[in-house]
This record gives sequence, structure tokens and C-alpha cells, in this order.
Amino acid sequence: MYSLNLEIMKPTDFSKYISDFISRYLPNEKGASANTITAYRDTFVLLLSFTQNKKHVKIEKLTLEKITKETITEFLDWIQMERKCSNSTRNSRLAAIHSFYRYLQHESLDYLHECQKILSIKFKKTKTESINYLSIEGIKLLLQQPDTTTSKGRRDLTLLSLMYDTGSRVQEVIDFTPSMLRLNKPATIKIIGKGNKARLVPMLDAQTEHLKNYLMENRLDEPFANMYPLFFNSRKEKLTRAGINFIVQKYTKMARKENRMIIPEKISCHTLRHSKAMHLLQAGVNLVYIRDILGHVSIQTTEIYARADSKQKRDALEKAYVNVNPDEEPMWTKDENLITWLKKF
Repeated sequence: MYSLNLEIMKPTDFSKYISDFISRYLPNEKGASANTITAYRDTFVLLLSFTQNKKHVKIEKLTLEKITKETITEFLDWIQMERKCSNSTRNSRLAAIHSFYRYLQHESLDYLHECQKILSIKFKKTKTESINYLSIEGIKLLLQQPDTTTSKGRRDLTLLSLMYDTGSRVQEVIDFTPSMLRLNKPATIKIIGKGNKARLVPMLDAQTEHLKNYLMENRLDEPFANMYPLFFNSRKEKLTRAGINFIVQKYTKMARKENRMIIPEKISCHTLRHSKAMHLLQAGVNLVYIRDILGHVSIQTTEIYARADSKQKRDALEKAYVNVNPDEEPMWTKDENLITWLKKF
């Protein structure tokens, strides 16, 4: 009986490789961020749930041999049909699976053929959503909404203005600590982005003043608070995605009541990041600098703002416009019979 239990508890090759992929390869070799690792982990939790509940394969008996291209395809169909996931979510799950099988094909030649078959599964096309951003007037109106007579209102104003001025992602804002700030001129903030890549972003004087006052008020300028969360809730815990989204939605509704024309109905936390990028572009800032401020890996990602900016397109067309029409009316318009006029040549 004892030996039988040992046999049952013996790790499978799948459990061995997936554990190594999540705990060693992603953080150490690939340098993936905590968010990426969590997303990949969640994908495989879903896959295990699918194989156990739909394919009736117990987790402790799941081997690499039992996970084929057909299994992965069925899993992707399942998350879309039963879990109602979008093409974008499906593609994110597939990206995690592809990453694992790219790792696996270098670790075990035994499964090279199946790895390549799974890696051949294609991503689905997704709709290209238009970029949702606020005008400068819209940003000003939004930032006028927090009640600066209260400590929470002052925190929210500092948070929203920093999100906009630095073009930060939500997770980057969540991870801000006082140690990342340099408030002496020229003021900068160190932002840790995707893949744990750091970038320095300059800050304007007005933003620096907001931060100085906020730090003093909350004693975040003391040495002991260096690694505290820059923005926190009533329990002194760093804000969550849901918490920051609540703040953005709260003031969006207030601003929209004042002026529906300049505040779109749907605004997300990412809207502030989009707004900063568009405003930099409209001010004539080079795409390379915008890329570095936003922390994009490729300039091609940043180019979506140039394609989306209809105002810039219109201005460029107006500048390039040359009236090529002659002042005189064309001769053939005076002739009732165009064919007769053409035959003269």
C-alpha cells in the first residue's frame, strides 16, 4: 500500500516542466514581470481545469503526451464558447501556451514534433479599437474635480495628474514608491515597466509641487517611508487596479456632468496614458521620445497614435495642399460635345 501511494504521488513530466517554467525560466532566464508570470500561471490553471473537467484526465496523471495540438485547440474553443472570452483574451492564453512550448522544445527533444504542432496554432484576428483619449480641455476639467480641501481629494489629484503627466500604466502607478522620485531639478520619476525594464520620465514643475506637498502631508518624505507605496488606501495598503479604476470613474462622472462634449462616455485608466501620448504628438514631440516616455519596446507600437490623430492628419493635408486647378475654365467645358473637343487633338 505504501509503495502504491508513492507511485500515485510520483510527479509527471508535465508537472516537472510546468513548475520549472513558472518558477525558474520565466523570472530568471526570461526576466518576466510578476504580472506576466501571474497571467501565464492563470492560463495553466485554466488548462488543468479543462483537462480534468472536460477531458476527464486527473491532474496527477496528466502527462505531456496527453496534451496534443487538438487538446489545446479544444481548450481555446472552450474558453471562448463556455467562458465567453473575447478573441483578445483567447490570444493572450495562446501566447502563454506558446511561450511554454517554445521553452519545452529546448528542454526535451522527445516532444519537439508536438511542440511545433502546438506552436503552429494561429492567433485570431481582433478588432482594432479606436484610441480613446481626452483633449487638453478634457484633462483640465477632469483634474478640477477632486476636492482639495480633503486629504483624499489631494491624494486623488496627485494620483490623476501623475498618471497623465508620466503616461504610466496602472500597474506602474500601483508599484510607485517615494524612492522612485527625484524632485530636485530636473525632476524625474523612475518607472518599472513591462519585463521589469526601468525608464526615467521627466516631470513638470506643477507636478513636482503636487508631489512635494503630498509627500510632506503623508510623511512619505521621511527616510523610513522610502519603500512605502506612494498611493495607498485607508488601510495604508497600496491601491489596487480596482481602486484606481474607481477613482478615475468617480471623477469622470463628475466631469461629464459639467461638460458632456469634452468627456467621452467611456474612459478607462489607460485613457490618461493615451491622452498624454496624443498631446505630446500634437505638440510636435518626436515619436522616438514618446516611445521612451511610454516605455514601448518598439516604435511601431507608438505609431498607433500618429495613425489615430485625425487632427494631425487634417493639419498635414492643409499644409501640403496646393491649388492645382487653373483659374480659367477648361476649354472643353465650353463645348457641349466633349468627344468633339477630344477629336481635335
